[in-house]
Amino acid sequence: MTEIPRFPISNRMDSIISTFHIDWKIIIAQAINFGVVFAVLYIFALKPLAKLMEERSGKIAKGIDDAKTNATLLAKTEEEYNDALARAKAEANKIFQEGKKEADAKRIEMLENAKTEVAGVIENGRKVLEAEKVKIVEEAKKEIVDLALKATEKLLGEKMGDSFNDKTIKELNNL
Repeated sequence: MTEIPRFPISNRMDSIISTFHIDWKIIIAQAINFGVVFAVLYIFALKPLAKLMEERSGKIAKGIDDAKTNATLLAKTEEEYNDALARAKAEANKIFQEGKKEADAKRIEMLENAKTEVAGVIENGRKVLEAEKVKIVEEAKKEIVDLALKATEKLLGEKMGDSFNDKTIKELNNL
């Protein structure tokens, strides 16, 4: 075999290789081994890991979108709640005012009814008093007629007949 002339750099390389016991065959085997391990790791670790990270990113993005949607929905719900509360307060105030008006109207009506009843009682009292007055006057007339008859009898000294009494009573009643 013919030897290739070696240059001084090559000598140094040879000395490094011999010092560290580097064998080109082992280096090539290690490179192939590294390639196989890298391919296996890429296929069985990096691809699933990348897929998992992509799914996780999707879930995070979906969570963010859901949070934004929920925040919007919450704001809308809160606004609707405030509107409903304001409407309920207005309705309650309206009902209160209507109740107050009805109570005032009922009070006025009750006062009018009481006035009417009092006027009726007073009128009935006047009628009763008038009837009593007429009755008392009639009784007084009868007593006056009786007294006048008795006084006349005593003055005349004799008793007059019933016909004279009836005639006299009728005349006195007509007065």
